[in-house]
This record gives sequence, structure tokens and C-alpha cells, in this order.
Amino acid sequence: MEIERKFLVAKENLPAPLDRFSYHEIEQGYLCVNPVVRVRRQDDTFFLTYKGRGMMVREEYNLPLTEEGYDKLIGKIDGRIIQKKRYLIPLDEKYTAELDEFKGDYEGLWMAEVEFENEEEAGKFIAPDWFGTEVTYDKRYHNSYMSLAENKEEQ
Repeated sequence: MEIERKFLVAKENLPAPLDRFSYHEIEQGYLCVNPVVRVRRQDDTFFLTYKGRGMMVREEYNLPLTEEGYDKLIGKIDGRIIQKKRYLIPLDEKYTAELDEFKGDYEGLWMAEVEFENEEEAGKFIAPDWFGTEVTYDKRYHNSYMSLAENKEEQ
């Protein structure tokens, strides 16, 4: 189960310097967006992911892929490839912000996600000052939606 909240972040509000945080280079594409079926390269690791319906709470299953399997599947995606650098920023002893710096078609977009163990924790979470507008329930900021070429102008 995935339970997460998403927030836009203005570049001028980023915790600096970002190079002090660990990060992952991510490339992903969507074979289907309803339900979500995604292939992802995260650094040198490859996954096939299924995500159920929902905005803040939904099922999520990750299956390992080989690089060869990823290369074959990424060529079959619908829409655009999403590219981002994901910084892992500790917020406290329990929570980590996954700060995505989007590349390519979404260059300039910054979004932070925080994952939770349950809905109660998610509801009680108070975002740090550097977070901006919450977009958890705005489908335009789900990567699967962003991957659809015709939707880019709506961002």
C-alpha cells in the first residue's frame, strides 16, 4: 500500500545546498494509466510497477526487471518518458521528503512527496515551510497523467 502526499515546491524555497543530500536518477514510462502500469529505471535498478486507483492511498506492487526487459518495455510506452532527479531529504527521524527535480519536458517543475505508514499519520502531517501548494488530489501532478502528451499544456 502506498500512502503519500504531494506538494509543489518553488525553486527559490529549496533547502540549499541540494548536493548535500543523496539522490536517484529516475527515468520512467507508462504502459497503461488506468490502472497504472509503469516501468522505471532508478540509477542501475529496473522495476515494473502496478498502482491501483486512488490519489493519496492506493495499492502498489513493484516487480524487479532486468535492464534488457526494461529496454524492451520502455519502447512500448504511451506518451512521454518522465525524467527526474530525486533528492532524499530527511525531515525528522521518521519522515523523508522525496524532492523531484523534473528534467526534459517538465524542466523547472519541483515536487516533494512524503510517504506514510497509515492515513492517520498522513492526515496529521504538517508540511515544512519550504513546501508549497499541496497537489495530492490534483491528477495533473500524478506522473502517469503527466506522461500523456496531450496533457502537458494543462500543467
